[in-house]
Amino acid sequence: MQRSVQAGRQGLTEEKYDELLNFAESEKFTEREKVALTYTSAIAWNSDIADDALWEKLNRHFTIQELVELGFFIGLTLGQQRWIKTLGIDHGAVLADTTAGLARSHGEDRQSGA
Repeated sequence: MQRSVQAGRQGLTEEKYDELLNFAESEKFTEREKVALTYTSAIAWNSDIADDALWEKLNRHFTIQELVELGFFIGLTLGQQRWIKTLGIDHGAVLADTTAGLARSHGEDRQSGA
């Protein structure tokens, strides 16, 4: 199941999605994608990893404008996901008749055997 229609159109597959937690070691991601995912981790989870070395890599792969856009999008998406959780909306509750929507929770994955 593809979680995002637009991402699917741009080549994101479930196989690649499954590698996200181990993106740094994965061969499925380009160096540019790995740097963007590290930036995402810094914004969402641990700002301490946004050190000089990360900024050097980011500036090698992205323009300042791209970094602002990417950072804004990460922050907006993170906020949206947290807001959706406060509303108690679960996977399949919205857009249930499509392949787009929220990712399944860990409990749903275990229950369905996925």
